[in-house]
Amino acid sequence: MPTLIVLRHAKAEAGLGIPDIDRKLTDRGRRDATAAGDWLRATDLVPGRVLCSPAARTRETLARLALDADVAFEPGIYDNDPDGLLALVSGTPDETGTLLLVGHNPSVHHLVHDLTGQAPDAFPTCTLAVIDLPPGAWTDVRPGLGTLRTVHTPKD
Repeated sequence: MPTLIVLRHAKAEAGLGIPDIDRKLTDRGRRDATAAGDWLRATDLVPGRVLCSPAARTRETLARLALDADVAFEPGIYDNDPDGLLALVSGTPDETGTLLLVGHNPSVHHLVHDLTGQAPDAFPTCTLAVIDLPPGAWTDVRPGLGTLRTVHTPKD
């Protein structure tokens, strides 16, 4: 059964005088991202493939997760479009059992809602949503097809 993990990047510094794409994580963001990686390993949710926005804060979040996975940095994730995210997910190779997507709000929150018909009211930084998908090809992924297994936030 394919599993999609959707992660909003960890807490980033304010963008005063810094291009948005270059914003880095705060101390809290680094701690939360490290803890998220620990949680993924403890719950046996280590992805085989990662799709990550090229923004500094998503790259740093991914690095702090300390996962051993095939990584693709996808500029389309930074565009923050839920339909674009769905298209990227549906292009995942069939042999991938677990996929992690590291991106930005509001698109990651919308993606979780679109795929499952449910999502938490808020999707704070470093929130992970685990979505179970029915057996089959990633190319068959479409809205309403997934089941929200769990949501994990840094405060859990």
